[in-house]
Amino acid sequence: QVQLVESGGGLVQAGGSLRLSCVASGRTITSYPMAWFRQAPGKDRELLAASRWSLSTYYADSVKGRFTISRDNAKNTVYLQMNSLKPVDTAVYYCGTQSRLYGNYVSIGEYDYWGQGTQVTVSS
Repeated sequence: QVQLVESGGGLVQAGGSLRLSCVASGRTITSYPMAWFRQAPGKDRELLAASRWSLSTYYADSVKGRFTISRDNAKNTVYLQMNSLKPVDTAVYYCGTQSRLYGNYVSIGEYDYWGQGTQVTVSS
């Protein structure tokens, strides 16, 4: 059973930065798609950034140039560095991974495992 635990959320002023961490257990993250999502109240879960095989990365237009996904396979951890934060970035942030090695890493529907989420609040 794969378990994901996010941390690093909190309250930050607009323009500030946060780094989220997601530690995986039960399986290595190496070679598996890993991604970060967020969900604001009343909105659908949104794919923000995804990484596949440590080579391919995807970013949503809303975060491109401000957020960076990275992974440390030795620590079985994936990170999301968030810079230039805006009030619209306020949401619960989740990491996710897939049960398949070769799934579509930009398809939300193919993510099978999720963390419990960490709240990010950006004040104006």
